[in-house]
Amino acid sequence: MALTAPTFQQLIDSAAASPAELHLVGPASARLFVASALARLGPLLVVTATGREADDLTAELRGVFGDAVAVFPSWETLPHERLSPGVDTVGARLTVLRRLAHPDDARLGPPLQVVVTAARSLLQPMTPQLGLIEPVTLSVGAEVEFEGVIARLVELAYTRVDMVGRRGEFAVRGGILDVFPPTAEHPVRIEFWGDEVSEMRMFSVADQRSIPEIEVDTLIAVPCRELLLTEEVRQRAAELSARHPATEPAITGSVTDMLAKLAEGIAVDGMEALLPVLRPGEHVLLTDQLAQGTPILLCDPEKIRTRAADLIKTGSEFLEASWSAAAMGTDAPVDVAQFGGSGFAELDDVQAAAAKGGHPWWTLSQLSDESAVELDIRAAPSARGHQHDIDGIFAMLRAHVTTGGYAVVVAPGAGTAHRVVERLAECDTPAAMLESGAAPKLGVVGVLKGPLHDGVIIPGATLVVITETDLTGSRVAAVEGKRLAAKRRNTVDPLALTAGDLVVHDQHGIGRFVEMVERTVGGARREYLVLEYASSKRGGGSDKLYVPMDSLDQLSRYVGGQAPALSRLGGSDWANTKTKARRAVREIAGELVSLYAKRQASPGTRSARTPRGRPRWKTRSGTPRPSTS
Repeated sequence: MALTAPTFQQLIDSAAASPAELHLVGPASARLFVASALARLGPLLVVTATGREADDLTAELRGVFGDAVAVFPSWETLPHERLSPGVDTVGARLTVLRRLAHPDDARLGPPLQVVVTAARSLLQPMTPQLGLIEPVTLSVGAEVEFEGVIARLVELAYTRVDMVGRRGEFAVRGGILDVFPPTAEHPVRIEFWGDEVSEMRMFSVADQRSIPEIEVDTLIAVPCRELLLTEEVRQRAAELSARHPATEPAITGSVTDMLAKLAEGIAVDGMEALLPVLRPGEHVLLTDQLAQGTPILLCDPEKIRTRAADLIKTGSEFLEASWSAAAMGTDAPVDVAQFGGSGFAELDDVQAAAAKGGHPWWTLSQLSDESAVELDIRAAPSARGHQHDIDGIFAMLRAHVTTGGYAVVVAPGAGTAHRVVERLAECDTPAAMLESGAAPKLGVVGVLKGPLHDGVIIPGATLVVITETDLTGSRVAAVEGKRLAAKRRNTVDPLALTAGDLVVHDQHGIGRFVEMVERTVGGARREYLVLEYASSKRGGGSDKLYVPMDSLDQLSRYVGGQAPALSRLGGSDWANTKTKARRAVREIAGELVSLYAKRQASPGTRSARTPRGRPRWKTRSGTPRPSTS
């Protein structure tokens, strides 16, 4: 409904003319609507200043385009650090690049309509042709060479271990292959019958037991590193190591040691920092991976430009600090400048490369200029948890719908949405739950469950959108719509709790539910669950813990058979209990997996069959057992 407003029709018409540059003016809360309108013309790359903004916008856009939206995350490390980016981060990046390079490959999802990324990812050079690396793909019933699969996993930088416990690891036991892909919620156990994949199932890392609630028949394992140790890379590392011997250990020893190991095919932490020198002149940018003519939309370009300058400045400052620390005995940083390399690209260079590749450069700013297209959209009022201002917003919504306008309140969860309906009813404002995709009705405030963070006012559509963040000031975390792990099945529903129920807090242990209360802290009114714990002082009364409603993910129901003793707040009893339980579970799981692997590897014997087609079972003495049929 919002995109039918005249301001968005004007926007679509302006963008359809395919200008090389298009400057838009509107509030930050207009990002979702602007990106949604522009994405209807074709694939779009959206750039935000920070990774948090990218995650938030991705969650909002997925409510419109579903799985056709993906975030391209940034490394968590600086270029000179002796640390490699997280395996899950690398897996997510390579999955996006694979989908961009092969839009017709439905195994990873539908063709991407919107890719959201942060300024850091836009400026960071990458290894070329990452999207062309073929992942390991297995499916039930397929025939593949077992040893070939293992060799390919090693090539893709997976680590072989005795028992899988982290992403990027695999284990082999007889004809059983355990693999934990970087992008998977759980590892996958694959059983081979010779070279045929006979069975596949997910299992829990904690106890190594299968998760029957989740069915799986296909495995797609993308690489775990962006810099793979190919023969070409190893030769280049050997050349650089010989050309720059560690004659000055305080300066070059750190890097040359890494190069020597890479030349032998040994992966080391921080090796990705050597990309500019191991693949000189071959690095590419994210804009080079886009389809021809894909527009690039910068949200808040002034902030992005500042962020780009800060990235380069901060990297240099941390590098200088690392050299100062190295002079006192710590490890020297990975300074590729010694070899003619560099870290991030300049934003102007990225824009020039985008123009050369035929990618329009569009911006959405809050600052106006003469050539900009101003959008008829305003930011919604914000109460930030103050009860007086919340009442004022509800009064504004009541007046808006009674005068022929449309109004929607967006809440992140079903429970919160129902509470909003009740609060509106208390303020004599007609409200009703709104199904996803349904248009709001006249005279009624529609309450919708969704991940929207900031509200807007669109005069052209007579539409007002208010979010929970506008009302309470609480920032809703961007969460993926994935199935919860098996250990989360006993999650707590606060509306179903009764006084005396036992619950388990991840950090504080077993407590007893007392009540749900509202408290005003710093002018903001919030709801809390009150849990009772054992006294931390001998002879004293019981302790109480107030758990805010936005921290319910730390609670689960107690499912033990006997009534346990309550835990003590601040003590080490609960941490010791969890440590002992994990150790015992791992020991039992290891024994069970080894036993199961031996059974699978043992050759079976086919029994003789009776004329009626039934197997002839034998007793321990070897004499046939008579049929009971």
